[in-house]
Amino acid sequence: MKFNFKKEKIMFKREITTELEDLAKHYPVVTVLGPRQSGKTTLVQHSFADKPYINLEFPDTRAMAVADPRSFLEQLPQGAILDEIQRVPELLSYIQPLVDERDLKGMFILTGSHQLELQEAISQSLAGRTALLTLLPMNLTELQWADFHLSIDDWMLKGGYPRIYKDHLDPTKAHRSYFQTYVERDLRQLIQVKDLMQFERFVHILAGRIGQILNMEEIGGEIGLSSHTVKEWISILEASFIVFRLPPYFENFGKRAIKSPKLYFNDVGLAAYLLGIQNELQLSRDPLRGNLFENMVLLELKKYRLNRGLDPNLFYYRDVQKNEIDIIYKNGNELIPIEIKSSKTFHPEFMKKLAFFQSMTGERSPTAFLIYAGEAEQRIQTTHILNYKHATQALG
Repeated sequence: MKFNFKKEKIMFKREITTELEDLAKHYPVVTVLGPRQSGKTTLVQHSFADKPYINLEFPDTRAMAVADPRSFLEQLPQGAILDEIQRVPELLSYIQPLVDERDLKGMFILTGSHQLELQEAISQSLAGRTALLTLLPMNLTELQWADFHLSIDDWMLKGGYPRIYKDHLDPTKAHRSYFQTYVERDLRQLIQVKDLMQFERFVHILAGRIGQILNMEEIGGEIGLSSHTVKEWISILEASFIVFRLPPYFENFGKRAIKSPKLYFNDVGLAAYLLGIQNELQLSRDPLRGNLFENMVLLELKKYRLNRGLDPNLFYYRDVQKNEIDIIYKNGNELIPIEIKSSKTFHPEFMKKLAFFQSMTGERSPTAFLIYAGEAEQRIQTTHILNYKHATQALG
C-alpha cells in the first residue's frame, strides 16, 4: 500500500486549525466531520503532513481494509490520516486496541462526511478516545484572510465551499454539480430512494422554508409523502450536512412556547441555488433574500463556536402569541437574544422584540444584539447594533 506524505498546498487558512492541532496533542484520535468539499482533506493533510494519508473512497484501498483490517493497520505503526472513515466503519474496532496499547497522542486523524453512521460507530468503538470537530464551509473571516472581500449578495450566491473560490467557478454550476453528485452518490449510500426526482423536489421545497418552523405534515402534503418519510429524509440531509435544525428554547416564562425546530442550510450558496437564484439581481428581488441573510448570519455564529470545539448553544424563541427572537445564545445561565435584519437602514422598531424578551427574562438577559446590513454601529441602552461582518461579537 502506497502512502501520500505530500504536504497539501493550502490556499485558505481555516479558523479550526488551532483547535485541531491542540486536540491532537491530548487525544490519540481526532475525528473531523463535515460536508464533502468543505476542506477537511486539505486541512488535515496540511496540519499533519508527516502522517501517511489514506483515502478510503478508493475501491482497492477500501477492499484491503475490509478484507484484512489487522494487516491493513499493521502497516501504520505510527498511525495515519484515514479519509472518509465512514466507508469502512469496522476499522474503528481495530483502531481502539491499537491506540490503547501504544498510547500515542494524535495517532490517527479521521475524517467523515456522514455524521450519523460515523458517530454511532465512534460511540461504540472509540468513546473517550477521540475528540470530535465539525468543519463547515468557509466563514467570512476565512474568506477575508484569503483576500476575498464580497458584497452581501455575492457572498450569499457563492456560499463558502472553498473550490468555488480556488477555481473561480460559476456558483450556479458549482452548486448544481455538488447537489447532483450528492444525490447520485452519497444519497444512495445512505438510503434507498425509489424516485430521485421526488427527493430533489423535496429538497427544493425545504429551501423555500429557510428560517421557518418545521411542519412535516405540511411538507409531506405538498409533495405527497407521509410525515414519517419527511422526517427520515430530513434526518438524512442532516446526516450529510446539507441542512440543520435550530432548536427552540423554552422554559416556564409564563407563555406557551413553540417547541418545533426551524430549518436552515449549512451553506447559503447551495440554498440560493436550490431557490433558482442565479445572479445578484435575482437575489436582490427574491422574497426570501431576508431568509437567506438570516441563514448566513446564523451560520457565522454556528461556525464560530464549532471552530473552537464548542457546541453552538444557539436556539430561537417563539410563543403562541407570535413573540419571536431569531436567535437565543445560551451562555451559561444567560440568555442573549439576537435579532437579524437584512436592511441597511436601522429602525427603532427592530429593537421591540429584543426589549420584550429582556423584560420577560430579566437579569438573565443583560444584553441584546441587533445584527443588520448597515454600516453604523452603536449601543442603545443594553442593545448592541452590529454590522453583519462583526456578528460573532455577540458571542463574546
